[in-house]
Amino acid sequence: MPLERVTIIGGGAWGTALAQAAANAGREVMLVARDPESVEAINTRHRNPRHLGDQPLAEAISARTDFDEPRDFVILAVPAQASRVVLAPIGEKLAGTPVILSAKGLERGTLKRQSEILSEMAPRAVPLILSGPSFAVDVAAGRPTAVTLAGDDDALTESLAAALAGPALRPYAAGDRIGVELAGGLKNVYALACGAVEGAGLGASARAALIARAYAELSRLVVAAGGQASTLTGLAGLGDLTLSCTSTQSRNYRQGTLLGRGEGLSGQVGLAEGVFTAPAAQELAERLGVEAPLIGAVNLLLGAAASIETIVAGLMSRPLKREE
Repeated sequence: MPLERVTIIGGGAWGTALAQAAANAGREVMLVARDPESVEAINTRHRNPRHLGDQPLAEAISARTDFDEPRDFVILAVPAQASRVVLAPIGEKLAGTPVILSAKGLERGTLKRQSEILSEMAPRAVPLILSGPSFAVDVAAGRPTAVTLAGDDDALTESLAAALAGPALRPYAAGDRIGVELAGGLKNVYALACGAVEGAGLGASARAALIARAYAELSRLVVAAGGQASTLTGLAGLGDLTLSCTSTQSRNYRQGTLLGRGEGLSGQVGLAEGVFTAPAAQELAERLGVEAPLIGAVNLLLGAAASIETIVAGLMSRPLKREE
């Protein structure tokens, strides 16, 4: 099937960055954004100043405020908690269309992954997952970035990866949708924890230990949910976890630093998806029968149920066991 034209739903920083990457890969791009001012700026000045400042955008990108038809494939680039609402009025139009889901997070209340939401709202669409260590500003600026694209059909997944591959974006095709989705969503929770360690001044050694134990905890959850342990060694696992847990560009990491300073959510940093995913992740771990003390600790911190000093003391006093 031809993969020359793509519709990207979501005119924020990430959606615009993916539009830029797709255009640089030679695709014809229609960006659907709800903000009329952003649409006008993209169409007339080839900029999205509200989300990407003065970053020039490719002339192959057009924008509009309404979704009319899916083209050859679709990329959904809206916040994880908004996916269901955005898909509701367009689900029937997506029949038979490959839909690449780029949001990272579990839906509050249902605990559903993004592909599970898509299967409910557009049951005849073909789901794929895009995840990995990437910041919108880097992708939009054409800085070297490698990501994972996971789908059930190997040939289609590889074709779509090739369609998005450009001078600076390198998508690696994979088959473990469950593992890639969970890794992408849960790493935001661990980024909150690492930011809290930084905010509380607990040191680089504590942060490194937390990342290692987060990797182990994430591995247990992915396997219990039906994903593959090998996924965690790749871009969507270790790569994304490392980036989000160490960089101040990560909104979740920055939000965590405020939590570590005792400021709670009073100074919320943009859209930190981990804040919404953490309670769902804890409920999912309980449902799967997986011990997840780090996710539990983040929820204690988010709920102001204990100070970070008390939480850390509790983690450090857990029974000793062999490393796994």
